[in-house]
Amino acid sequence: MKERKRTGSIVVFYAIAILFRFLAVKTSLFDFTDNQFIQILLRGIGPAIGAFVSVKLFNIPLNLSLKGKYSNVLLPLLVFWILPVILIGTVSYIQQGQFPFVLLFTVLIYGLLEEIGWRGFLQEQLKDLPKLQSVIIIAVLWFIWHLNFKFTTSNVIFLGILFLGTWGIGKVYSNNYSLLAVAGFHSLNNFFRNGLHQTELILIAVLLIIWIGFIIRYNRVYRKHQDIQ
Repeated sequence: MKERKRTGSIVVFYAIAILFRFLAVKTSLFDFTDNQFIQILLRGIGPAIGAFVSVKLFNIPLNLSLKGKYSNVLLPLLVFWILPVILIGTVSYIQQGQFPFVLLFTVLIYGLLEEIGWRGFLQEQLKDLPKLQSVIIIAVLWFIWHLNFKFTTSNVIFLGILFLGTWGIGKVYSNNYSLLAVAGFHSLNNFFRNGLHQTELILIAVLLIIWIGFIIRYNRVYRKHQDIQ
């Protein structure tokens, strides 16, 4: 019975996620606004809606948290959201004379909407499976959700990136359960939609080094605090 409930909840979640994605990118139904930021969010809202509907429909106990195991929400907000906005925005201002504040935060919110579904819901539903099996299922479903089935080199590379992302972002989530943190990691590639050049790769590397170092350091402090208690 438990297995059927879990399978049913995943089917409902994914059907809704796919439906909203299809409506956003394959139809003109969501073309009621010319605001590019709202249009971006509409393309990523499906996984979040699917997760919330499925949790409600199947009465699944699911603890979604912005701060996760961090002491307060301000800490992951500063490290995983404010830091990349300041860093990337400053570089953009130096190079192009503009600070894309709204766009950067829109990308982060887009990542959050997706991660509510992929990590907050789906990864939790598959956590009893062997790790590799769970990663394969999530990566494949995530790839199909993008509704881009052209057999091209870039798509094959993209599928590989999704496998690595599913593994890496999944480890971040299982490590701290913070949706703000995984949204930050998720958004790294989306920050640079015009391609990855030397500057962009350096920014990604810097953020990854800072974030991973922060996570390792915080976990050490957290474990020491738990041992003292």
